[in-house]
Amino acid sequence: MDLARIKNQRASDEVYDSLRQAILTHVFQPGERLQIQDIAAKLGVSLTPVRQAIQRLATEGLIEIQPRSGTYVASLSVSDIEETFDIRCALECLAAEKAVERITDAELARMRELLTALAKPAHEEHEIRQHEAANYEFHATLLRAAGNRRLMDMVDSLKANIQMTRAHQVEGYRGDRFAQEQAEHEAIYRALEARDGATLQDALRRHILRAKDALMTGIREKRNSASS
Repeated sequence: MDLARIKNQRASDEVYDSLRQAILTHVFQPGERLQIQDIAAKLGVSLTPVRQAIQRLATEGLIEIQPRSGTYVASLSVSDIEETFDIRCALECLAAEKAVERITDAELARMRELLTALAKPAHEEHEIRQHEAANYEFHATLLRAAGNRRLMDMVDSLKANIQMTRAHQVEGYRGDRFAQEQAEHEAIYRALEARDGATLQDALRRHILRAKDALMTGIREKRNSASS
């Protein structure tokens, strides 16, 4: 495990950011037990900010604290994943109602830029991370266009759980999955550009639910392979 030492005085925030990033980038795997003393030593801080950060991460659902057992990176069940994607789908489709009326030329231009970035092949780990960041920003731009801050906050609160589920996957953005995702993003953009709310909602729904099904299938296959 490679974690950079903390130098900032706001140790609790810095530890929180470091651990959260380590979980979301798969440095710590789902179900892995966290050794608080080891983490504190590697980050160069006392136990107190580490415990405070862990409490915050537990509130977010990224960490599970099991009394008399230990502290673990959360493992989402298939039903957890399904529920998260269903909520995301409902919220993004709600945002679409306002986005078609309010999206600006600058926001549309930004989404065109992101479509170009998303079209780049993603095979290596750093390329996949860049792809995921562009993917998130593409959807975030649509959400911002709706002009509803609370809705944006609600969707953002799901981001950690959605990213964490990808730690279960072994595949990258390759083959049919990559091409299908790109086609879906282009359909979302075209509907926004045309200010076609019904088509936009249909394109969003198809995209999000297809992603959910692919992710759940990948998780099941990985678990079945591990148990065989």
